Amino acid sequence: MQATQRRLRRDLEANAQFGALEAVDGHGRTALTGTDANRDARKRLVGRFEDAGLDVTVDAVGTVVGRWTPDSADPSAQPIATGSHLDSVPRGGIFDGPLGVYGGLEAVRTLQDADCNLRRPVDVVCFTEEEGGRFGNGLLGSSVATDRIDVEEALSLEDDAGTDLETSLERIGFRGEGRVDASEWDAWLELHVEQGRTLERREAAVGVVSTISGITHCYLELSGEANHAGSTPMNTRADALAAASDIVLDLESAVRRHVEERSSTAVATVGQLDVSPNATNVIPGEVRLGVDVRDVTQQSIETLVATLEDSARTVERDRPIEVELVRPYDVAPETMAERCQNALRSASDAVGVEAVSMHSGAAHDTMTVSRVTDAGLLFAPSVAGVSHNPREWTDWEDCTTAVTVLAGALGDLAAT
Repeated sequence: MQATQRRLRRDLEANAQFGALEAVDGHGRTALTGTDANRDARKRLVGRFEDAGLDVTVDAVGTVVGRWTPDSADPSAQPIATGSHLDSVPRGGIFDGPLGVYGGLEAVRTLQDADCNLRRPVDVVCFTEEEGGRFGNGLLGSSVATDRIDVEEALSLEDDAGTDLETSLERIGFRGEGRVDASEWDAWLELHVEQGRTLERREAAVGVVSTISGITHCYLELSGEANHAGSTPMNTRADALAAASDIVLDLESAVRRHVEERSSTAVATVGQLDVSPNATNVIPGEVRLGVDVRDVTQQSIETLVATLEDSARTVERDRPIEVELVRPYDVAPETMAERCQNALRSASDAVGVEAVSMHSGAAHDTMTVSRVTDAGLLFAPSVAGVSHNPREWTDWEDCTTAVTVLAGALGDLAAT
């Protein structure tokens, strides 16, 4: 395991230099899709794939696949796939995504060193734009690979400056051909940092995910009337921001009750707030709210969205405010395949570590892939549960243990 840890650490630390942040508490990076940092990270990955004897392909939306076909394997057999992503959120950490990509590569190296008698090829995958930091809402590469979004639609997505994905990928040399088809994989496993504290609190080495929470994004536009902050009496105001605060607090209270009475895994967040005209001496005339709702059952999500809609109608009734609510983004909860969960648990037993069964509150490419093939998700512990932050950290020993479990599960699946 010392060789595994040494190689994995070298790869992750090298990848962390692409888009590295200076003068931060921790080890941060910003590597948005299509940027120079993302290009450099991709190029190094391709080189590392080739060094390990993997055949590399890049599809039309930039998803990179390295395929290892052991001498014992049937090249035409459906492969077992693993991987994650190399793009980051702005000012993110160094493990979120790269651990799954380079952990997958290291798992292949482990299997190569063990000279396993495998019947299937193994693919290591780096999906494009998992985070949604520049184009779309996230899970982009895996959505194309599962035919939820077609290639042309994906390539036409634009960033805030009006640059589309196709132009960005061509600029960095990663606008490939064809489409990765995840339905052709016999199974998929992803290694990821937990981004929570369950494993740390239970002092467990790895987590085997049973269900990934679904996600709904709602956007509310509140329209009142901008007016002078000094000369407009309080009883004649149409203050869109005050109305928005009612909705925010209503939702928070409703979700807390929902957690206590119906579903302990439910969460809702108002994470975006745009105020216009956004001046200290002007009553806000318009406000836009972005709301994220998640849980492991669709019924729970629908209940919380209905609560949000009720709050909007109450605001319209009690204040001179108009509210428009749209719901453009829905990803349903997904249950992981028993076959993949069992492979991960068996591999954990073989290593002699505890594998905790748990749900994932964060979205991952796995939830998209699980719609077209058997899929599993393995968690490594996160120190203090911090993620999407330069202070994100997973101890190297924990990374190594998780990769060893991943290698065992991939080997088991590829041997059948």
